[in-house]
Amino acid sequence: MFKAIREDLDAFLARDPAARSRLEVALLYPGFHALAIHHLTHALWRRGWRLFPRFLSQLGRFLTAVEIHPGATIGRRLVIDHGMGVVIGETSEIGDDVTLYQGVTLGGTSPAVDSAAQVGKKRHPTVRDRVIIGSGAQVLGPIVIGEGARVGANSVVTKEVPPGMTAIGIPAQVVMPKDRNAARAFVAYGTPAEGCPDPVLLTIENLRSQVSDLKERVGDLESQLRAERPRNQAS
Repeated sequence: MFKAIREDLDAFLARDPAARSRLEVALLYPGFHALAIHHLTHALWRRGWRLFPRFLSQLGRFLTAVEIHPGATIGRRLVIDHGMGVVIGETSEIGDDVTLYQGVTLGGTSPAVDSAAQVGKKRHPTVRDRVIIGSGAQVLGPIVIGEGARVGANSVVTKEVPPGMTAIGIPAQVVMPKDRNAARAFVAYGTPAEGCPDPVLLTIENLRSQVSDLKERVGDLESQLRAERPRNQAS
């Protein structure tokens, strides 16, 4: 556990330019505090304890404003930056070197519909290694966010995101950054907006192009009709 905590401290230092020392992170970062509590609650959960780890996680929620269910499986070096409002559900699985920003939800879909039938089943997302999820994003259901993928701020994701791709929008659309090498680098908040084509803008541009082609064809037809009209009148 202590090795994991040390790795968490170093991960915050590596990914947050505002962090200046391990001591600062240990004392002042609620995301780190929430992870430290989860290390304990998850260990108890795996040993079959239920009520006490839930109590500790609720205490952690009160202290940090981060809610992590004790049953969630979290890999190494997770960074929860800022922390406020982050929710990680019971059957969530998070890989190594993942970054989450404030307001992120890893939640289920329709949890109130036939809840008894959902007990013990996979209901929450699986987030692979090196994923970045921007602030306010909602990742919902038992979907997979592929290795190295990114989810833009305030996006709502209900379908799987392939490795290395970026999901943006409501509902989220999957796009490929133009610069694939740059896409592998760490980008705060998970949204390299200048490198991702906007799917809505692409659709509008495509429609404009089609309208322009149709106007040109209609103009050609009108010219042909005007040219044929005198011949018909002469005959």
